[in-house]
Amino acid sequence: MDHSIDAERLVDLRREFHQRPEPAWREFWTTCRIVDELERLDVTEIHVGPDALATERRAAVPDAEELEFWFERARSAGARESTLERLEGGNTGAVAVLERGDGPTVALRVDIDGLPIEESTDDDHAPAAEGFRSRHEGTMHACGHDAHATIGLGVLEAVAESDFDGTFKVIFQPSEERIAGGEPVAKSGHLDDVDALLAVHVGLNYPTGTVVAGIEGSLAVRQMAVTFAGAPAHAGARPNEGRNANQALATATTNLHGIAHHSDGITRVNVGVIEGGTAVNVVSEQAYMEAEVRGGTTELMEYMYANTRRIIQSAAEMHDCEFEIEPQGSAPSIESDDRLSDVVATVADDHPSVDRILESERLAGSEDAAHLMTEVQDRGGIAAYVGIGTDHPTGHHTSTFGIDEASLEIGIDILTGTVLEIGEAGV
Repeated sequence: MDHSIDAERLVDLRREFHQRPEPAWREFWTTCRIVDELERLDVTEIHVGPDALATERRAAVPDAEELEFWFERARSAGARESTLERLEGGNTGAVAVLERGDGPTVALRVDIDGLPIEESTDDDHAPAAEGFRSRHEGTMHACGHDAHATIGLGVLEAVAESDFDGTFKVIFQPSEERIAGGEPVAKSGHLDDVDALLAVHVGLNYPTGTVVAGIEGSLAVRQMAVTFAGAPAHAGARPNEGRNANQALATATTNLHGIAHHSDGITRVNVGVIEGGTAVNVVSEQAYMEAEVRGGTTELMEYMYANTRRIIQSAAEMHDCEFEIEPQGSAPSIESDDRLSDVVATVADDHPSVDRILESERLAGSEDAAHLMTEVQDRGGIAAYVGIGTDHPTGHHTSTFGIDEASLEIGIDILTGTVLEIGEAGV
């Protein structure tokens, strides 16, 4: 299954992305570098930043100071100014469109953001040993999105050089790690004419040579930022005159983890960030937390969210505080269509480097590709979330996460073959 893609160049490109990871809504250099490659491929259309997103639907966007820091870092790294200026305000990401005839419209979604994790310097960590460790201290590609961006570009190049009949779109989506980029892309209008959508992830604890043809179910998720507001007072002299926001937060945190599990399936809640107070002798006026709920289905997630709102409100009332819940990102559960997964499995069965094909598996985490998939499916199209196995020495979201670079070519071959098959046989 040779699509004339330079495997060595793909590895170099992935390593280039790996060295400059950027967190959610700060993917300035990454987007500019992707656009450079898209222009080399001579695609029909390139939509960048606000043209790729329904910007009003963005959530969890960093403050202006944080965005400016990463914007200037991208500029210093040589990001092309004409592209960079289109991304101001954290409007990152791109959509490439390749028009090659009257056949079906097929889309591939890849995510591009990094994580706030310090990358290992250990000698047995390949990026450190081979000189392509992250240059951004405190940030790394610890989930394979550097590989995803590379795969997206590789598939686009392979399809462009083929006899594909139809329209092919590649969506380079920002802010997956905050579960905040999927909905703005889904509602951007770029999916309105899509007949079949593929999304991809490397690894997921499957080794190189394994292909999961379609994820059937993931954890639906909703994330939120919660602020409790009380009143300050001297903790020794007049504690009765204060309204303690820290107490409200502590009560909410404890009670959230007491929500009853649901008999219908998996439910999760986590309070991951807690901040509050100004001094040891001051009754806390304000407290802040970030929390998330998940469920094995969208309905189970909504059960957890309804109880979360009730508990937060009750905790605030108990301690005579006000509260505000700010949405930070969400995603429904993923359901792949068998018709599309069957095509992926058939293509994978012919690949010499694939030794194991799983028709369907469940994703233990959450994925905002579900927004894009649901958007296409609700309009009558089909979608599948594909897993491309890769040997990784440690789990995702760890400081020593890495990939087997041989899986890049496998992923490109499988996805390209699927796109071409859809173009030939229709949806």
